[in-house]
Amino acid sequence: MFLKRTQNKKFDHIPRFYKPEEDETERRKRRLKFRSNSKSRKKMKIPVVLLLLLAIIIYFIVKLNTM
Repeated sequence: MFLKRTQNKKFDHIPRFYKPEEDETERRKRRLKFRSNSKSRKKMKIPVVLLLLLAIIIYFIVKLNTM
């Protein structure tokens, strides 16, 4: 309430190698969300498969113990 709020630092950085054409295409891709998420999809499949295998193994252990 009585404290001063901190603000973000502002930088005036001029890049050495700037290509405005590439910047515009990147903006369009971001706007359209045209990024391949193949890495994140592969990461998500592995835990699902492991959980499925674990569930099958537990099911068979329980099934064999009841017999």
